[in-house]
Amino acid sequence: MFLGEHYRTIDNKGRIFIPAKFREDLIKGIVISKGFDEKCLFLFSMEGWKRLEEKMMANKIAERNTQRFSRWFFSSASEESMDQQGRIRIPQNLIEHAELKKDVVLVGVLDRAEIWAKENWHEYYKKADSQFMGDKDSFEQLRF
Repeated sequence: MFLGEHYRTIDNKGRIFIPAKFREDLIKGIVISKGFDEKCLFLFSMEGWKRLEEKMMANKIAERNTQRFSRWFFSSASEESMDQQGRIRIPQNLIEHAELKKDVVLVGVLDRAEIWAKENWHEYYKKADSQFMGDKDSFEQLRF
């Protein structure tokens, strides 16, 4: 499970250090892709990626929107691995998609981590905080 905010920097080779708390889940492999609806990246464990693949394969392949989404999303994905220092390399096309500069934030989101440009994360979080702080209805609508 991925939780918390972790501040990192990208080196000149496009690598970042993975938080120690995340490494055990990622030891068997990592898939990085575009995020769905924000300028961020999704970072999946290999097991998490396989679960996502299974969900996608359950969709009707001939459905136009499924095809479009699959092409867009899966073409951006990149299988990566951690080096001995606990770093991963982020491909340049994904760095550009997420507008990553030097300072980034890794955010734990249960079954995946997200990688955000620090400025974009702070802007997003500020809006979410004002939307959800004290909003018991949003919390109560969640299905447990």
